[in-house]
Amino acid sequence: MNRHKGRMTRDGIRIHEQADFAGMHAAGAIAAQILDEVAELVKVGQTTGALDAFIERRVTELGTTSATIGYKGYQHASCISVNHVVCHGIPGDKTLKDGDILNIDVTVVKDGWFGDTSRMYVAGKLPRKAERLIQVTHDALMRGIETVKPGNTFGDIGHAIQSYVEGQRMSVVRDFCGHGLGTVFHAPPNVLHYGRAGTGPVLEEGMFFTIEPMVNLGRPETKVLPDEWTAVTRDRSLSAQFEHSVGVTADGVEIFTLSPQGKFHPTYTP
Repeated sequence: MNRHKGRMTRDGIRIHEQADFAGMHAAGAIAAQILDEVAELVKVGQTTGALDAFIERRVTELGTTSATIGYKGYQHASCISVNHVVCHGIPGDKTLKDGDILNIDVTVVKDGWFGDTSRMYVAGKLPRKAERLIQVTHDALMRGIETVKPGNTFGDIGHAIQSYVEGQRMSVVRDFCGHGLGTVFHAPPNVLHYGRAGTGPVLEEGMFFTIEPMVNLGRPETKVLPDEWTAVTRDRSLSAQFEHSVGVTADGVEIFTLSPQGKFHPTYTP
């Protein structure tokens, strides 16, 4: 199969072949499986470095490679973002405390295809404010995904997410966005989680991209720490994120990174 016989739109967005969906499902399923498996290790007293070490081992054992190890100098198989960290948190010696919420983001490469997904977890008892933030963020992602079908626009995705989040008196981060992917980690388009309906490139069958809204309890502004990776909320408010990789079908959308065990939301019943 020639992976690149699909055409490009005038916006530089690759239109993939029907056969390419299988490769994305295979990669996405492994990324999601790893996030399922790490769930039982998220507990009070655990370090984010230990979580990452488990993820790195499973990436290899499942016959994939990490997309993030070595990416622009990054040296870990996951990003783990705790509490007010918005994204790109670096695993290390940080010990999880009761009530901490965290996003774990994993991208694997299988047979040349990239599977990219993240979800929220909690150590110990989930505080009420954090629980509501996580629920709103999850629901915002799913509302964005529901708008994906040929003929709609990327602005429709952003508008669905932004209008829902702001209706819940929370804010959408502007400084980071989703992205195209396939046989590359990041490609056009930028998938904004805010915007006006009817604007932006038109969705076409065969487009592959992530939707990954970051939602803050406080204001939307972020800043990047001196390590040049870790992004935090400027007002130190809690932040949450969920991410799926999706593909546009003839009449809607397929999610490549569904949780095999139904653990995408942290309040699942074990």
